[in-house]
Amino acid sequence: MPPLMHPPIRNGGKKEKLDKASIKKLIVYLKPYTFSIIISIVLAILSSVASIIGPNKISDLISAITSGIYSVSGINMQEFYSVFIFLVCLYAFGAISGYTQQFIMAGITQKTSKRLRTDLNKKLNKLPLKYFDTTTRGDIISRVTNDVDTISQSLGSTIANLVSAITLFVGVLIMMFVVSPILAGVTIGASIIGFLLMGLILSRSQKYFNLRQQNLGELNGQIEEVYSNLGVINAYNASGFYKEKFNKINGELYKNNWKSQALSGLMPPLMNFAGNLSFALIFVVGVALILGGSNAISFGTIISFTIYARLFAQPLSTISQSFSMLQQTSAASRRVFEVLDEKEMENEDEKTATLSSVSGNIEFKDVVFGYNENKTIIKGFSAKFSAGQKVAIVGPTGAGKTTLVNLLMRFYETNSGDILIDGISIKSMKREQVHSLFDMILQDTWVFDGTIKENLAFNKENVSDEEILNAINAVGLSHFVSTLKNGINTKIDGSLGLSEGQKQQLTIARAIIKNSPLLILDEATSSVDTRTELVIQNAMDKLTFGRTSFVIAHRLSTIKNADVILVLKDGDIVEKGTHEELLNKNGDYAELYNSQFAET
Repeated sequence: MPPLMHPPIRNGGKKEKLDKASIKKLIVYLKPYTFSIIISIVLAILSSVASIIGPNKISDLISAITSGIYSVSGINMQEFYSVFIFLVCLYAFGAISGYTQQFIMAGITQKTSKRLRTDLNKKLNKLPLKYFDTTTRGDIISRVTNDVDTISQSLGSTIANLVSAITLFVGVLIMMFVVSPILAGVTIGASIIGFLLMGLILSRSQKYFNLRQQNLGELNGQIEEVYSNLGVINAYNASGFYKEKFNKINGELYKNNWKSQALSGLMPPLMNFAGNLSFALIFVVGVALILGGSNAISFGTIISFTIYARLFAQPLSTISQSFSMLQQTSAASRRVFEVLDEKEMENEDEKTATLSSVSGNIEFKDVVFGYNENKTIIKGFSAKFSAGQKVAIVGPTGAGKTTLVNLLMRFYETNSGDILIDGISIKSMKREQVHSLFDMILQDTWVFDGTIKENLAFNKENVSDEEILNAINAVGLSHFVSTLKNGINTKIDGSLGLSEGQKQQLTIARAIIKNSPLLILDEATSSVDTRTELVIQNAMDKLTFGRTSFVIAHRLSTIKNADVILVLKDGDIVEKGTHEELLNKNGDYAELYNSQFAET
């Protein structure tokens, strides 16, 4: 059983730090929202300032109450109400500022996520097919969905919260030293323990966040691979093998996810422990100072200091959580920017060559190509084909048949040599221009979730129902469509129960409607039975009439009427001629043909 194709796990088992390069790239994405971020930060600071001033006023409130209790004149209610109203206004202002800041940041993070998804979509459309040959679809989907969502969720609760926490931390620190340097020293001493523990945890947890994101990509790749080929897997009784693979990847994801969450989850309770320890020490030291006759400490001061101690612990907890979220952002950002930094196909804005009218003369000139540097498939291939010729390409598996048409369509670029259409190099034309010259019918059928009409008029405007029905009739599907309740407006989905042969007939009808000047047929009848093949063959004969076409076929009965047949072997033409000529040569083609029709 072949191993699954999964992206490699990088830096597995090594201690990792924040990916600063990815964080910097993410900051660049936030530049368009600089003004909004500044406003959000200012609001976060104002909200924190309100929290900082509050305890000092609470101290005044408590002092007014306690002094009034032991005073003959009683509590000064005017002073009490003035302080109380000020506190209500202060905390209301802080709440409004905090909510507005969160609202602004929510908009920024969603816009950033939308932009990342849009850029990823654009990037994927600009990447060469080589990238998709070496990366699983599931991993790509995971980067576009899971990783972007992780960035969105963590980004919104990192930037402003971190600024707010730092402001609150610095402000509370200053106020504590202003109120009582001794109690401030006690609180800081307890908090140092939390800082040391947080640093230790941060140094160990980052690698698990990175591995978790990579495991998610692997798991998506595994699921996509299995459910795309479920029939084959069941036919070969390989479900046990893939279940074992799934359990292995799922186990790795569980382990790394558990470790990352367990380690990062330690930080808030540890910081809470440090905060609670400081509360106890404040009361013990504060009472001792009062009993010792210190005039600088009052009961109101102790109460306000416990609030300051709580506020001092709160930003530390927020900072620890923000760093935890920053780790997730770093791991997800690295995977997203790995895609965005991939080398794109060559920019073709300067290419202006066009073919307004196409005759169909095609020439391959010393074409050399390999999918990688270590293995050359096409070695100096040269051939000329006249306009209107039907060219059949045959040969054993791996001879380079499909590779030739991939080069002709510019799905891949030649290593050297050139391909000319009517004397114009396809390298001088934009890829879209080259693609528009061809209809391509592949062995693997593709119909999308839409009506039959939408599938046949794919990417072509103003197609009439008459054209659709004529194409359907040409491929032998008119009876089937007539039995459908909504005819050509029937939606194609799982309930319609189309066979692979019927899907292939629809793709051929799609090509008939597009009616491009050049045609490529890559094993177009491999999914149909012999009777349907005759109907489709008749349709293809009409389709190929008068235009240059390339037919890749293993069923040699379908290419008897080809104008020229190329027999490829190891990327070279070993024989060339018509069906009768090649049979008379009694060479490779005759051997292939006779092996298929030996009994006949």
